[in-house]
Order: sequence, then C-alpha cells, then structure tokens
Amino acid sequence: MSVKKRAKDLTLLERIYIPEIIKGLALTLKTMFRPKYTMEYPEEKFVPPPSYRGRPVLVLDENNEERCVACGLCSRVCPSLAIDIQASETEREKERYPERFEINMLRCIFCGLCEEVCPEEAIVMSKDYEMAFSNRENAIFGKDKLLVPVSQLKDRIEFLRSYK
Repeated sequence: MSVKKRAKDLTLLERIYIPEIIKGLALTLKTMFRPKYTMEYPEEKFVPPPSYRGRPVLVLDENNEERCVACGLCSRVCPSLAIDIQASETEREKERYPERFEINMLRCIFCGLCEEVCPEEAIVMSKDYEMAFSNRENAIFGKDKLLVPVSQLKDRIEFLRSYK
C-alpha cells in the first residue's frame, strides 16, 4: 500500500514537475520519429478486417428470402433507438417476417448489439463505411437498402460464428 507524499515531503524537482515534463517530452519525441501511416483516401480504399463494424445490414439467404423473423430483439436492445420494425404474419415455414424494417443511420452508433442479440444471424454489421446523406430522409434505410446477399457477408458471419 503506497502512501501519497504531502507537499512538504516532496523534493524540489518533484514540486516543479521536472521528471513528469521529461517523461512527456520523451514520449513525444519517440512518437515523432515513428513511421507515419497515412492513406490517400479516395485513391486508396481502406479494406476492413472481418471484425470491422460498418453499417448494419439484413442478410438475404441463397433462396432470396430474408432471415429476419421479426422478433424485435434488435430494436429493443438498440441503445439509440435507431431500429424500427413492423412485423407481419405469413403462411410459409417461418411464421413472421418484417413488413417494415428501418434503421435511422443518423441515430445508429454502430455498437453491434443488434448483431449480437439476433437469434437468426439476420442482422450483421457490414464493411460499408462510406455513408453521406444530403438530407435526413436519405439517412433512413428501409429494406430496399438493407437487404444484402449472404455471399457478400460470408467473412463477417464466419467471424461471428468463431466467437460464439
């Protein structure tokens, strides 16, 4: 257990913070001479690793069916309340599907909680990082912008399965 020194117990060097200033300058000099890592963005694209969390997307199976069963867990767990789902029933094998599935990208904080809670692996964080909106209406992504074929998301889904 260490006891802090009182001001009158400190040496002169400790009182004027010289050792701390020298440590800070040493760290600055060490960082200054490291090699720089700069990417020329528009010409050089960033290739994210499988662990990267870009914009959330809905998975579209090989048979052109969406995996989502409209359980609503993703919208309940979303801390920023960015996901809005309206469920509907169907006569097919799975009983429900999302009639309307919207994500407000201005509210989304890319935390990945929706992806973690989904029991069907229906919502996945993609590698998309280029998003620019000219108005607020363009930032609300519906099923038309969210559905992505499973073939484009293979590495992310494999990454998720390796950690479950």
